[in-house]
Amino acid sequence: VDYNLKNKIVDIDDVTKVLVDDKGRIINIGKNIKEYNAYDTGIFLCSPAVFKALEESKDNGDTSLSAGIKILAKQKKSRVFDIKGKYWIDVDDENAFKKAENILLANLKKVSDGPVSRYLNRPISIRISKYLLKKSITPNQISLFSFIFSMVGALFFFFGGYANLLIGGILAQISSIIDGCDGEIARLKFQTSEFGGWYDAVLDRYADAFLLFGLTYYVYFLGGNLLYLFIGFLAIVGAFMNSYTADKYDGLMKKNLTRGKHYFRIGRDVRIGIIFVGTLINQPVLVLFIIAFLMNAENIRRILIFYKKK
Repeated sequence: VDYNLKNKIVDIDDVTKVLVDDKGRIINIGKNIKEYNAYDTGIFLCSPAVFKALEESKDNGDTSLSAGIKILAKQKKSRVFDIKGKYWIDVDDENAFKKAENILLANLKKVSDGPVSRYLNRPISIRISKYLLKKSITPNQISLFSFIFSMVGALFFFFGGYANLLIGGILAQISSIIDGCDGEIARLKFQTSEFGGWYDAVLDRYADAFLLFGLTYYVYFLGGNLLYLFIGFLAIVGAFMNSYTADKYDGLMKKNLTRGKHYFRIGRDVRIGIIFVGTLINQPVLVLFIIAFLMNAENIRRILIFYKKK
């Protein structure tokens, strides 16, 4: 049962209501009872005794399972299990199905989403995942597909010229959007795995390295300044360390997070977003400088947070 009587997704006129005593035993159950303190979520674990109760309720003119449970309740043989805030929804018709689908998709958002992911990537990736959900594609295949987009984007940086720079930046951003779909599909299809998360992270690190190296190559041959190589090096190192520190940082922040809130995070979504915007306005040198500074500054901020929490 769900003791949250303020649950906004519950159809109060249709839901089966339950009155439970302080020992977890059902006192009364039904759609039209006046006194209740919980909602029936529709999941029952029954012993063979339920069949005799159903036969009795059938003789009384009611063939519903709730009627059988009510008879068992009178015999003090019915108890409840508290779902403790877990998600559930009663799907009886097309409208309820659409409502459930929309809620499931909305729940794909993560508290660890950075600003670019939260406001740009995730709204798009969720729509893509809604389509891919009906296909046979696996999360690991999506990870590989996203990686290929990044690699092709990085390749365009090596060709030189604004057109190739722009195409590379667009492909990198598309890759970043698709990169959210693998986890979304995995959660929706119950295909999450330790290998899948690790595999995605490894491909992301390779993609980051090639994108930033390609951008460094582009700006170096644009101006021939050795400083650009050093800035590119700082950007790559900062990006790698940003990913390295993310796991413990996310764990720490989630532990102290108020439910329903987000925490401040600068990660891969911001990195790729900067590349995308920078290529649009043809400022690759500025992109490298910003990424080099921002990623390393964020890493230092995380170190200080850990130091204070030790």
